[in-house]
Amino acid sequence: MNRIKKVLEEKGIKQVWLADRLGKSFNTVNGYVQNRAQPSLGVLYKIAKILDVEPKDLLK
Repeated sequence: MNRIKKVLEEKGIKQVWLADRLGKSFNTVNGYVQNRAQPSLGVLYKIAKILDVEPKDLLK
């Protein structure tokens, strides 16, 4: 499980923006946000960098 949805809500960031920054489709990012899919460790680190949080802050 991840906390990407919670962090996006806290920062007021939309999934579309994150998808664009990651170079991934909205559907892929939405899968991460809804916990239907888990990002690879490399992608998790990219998300953390983009959102300016520690990678551990994205994990439960």
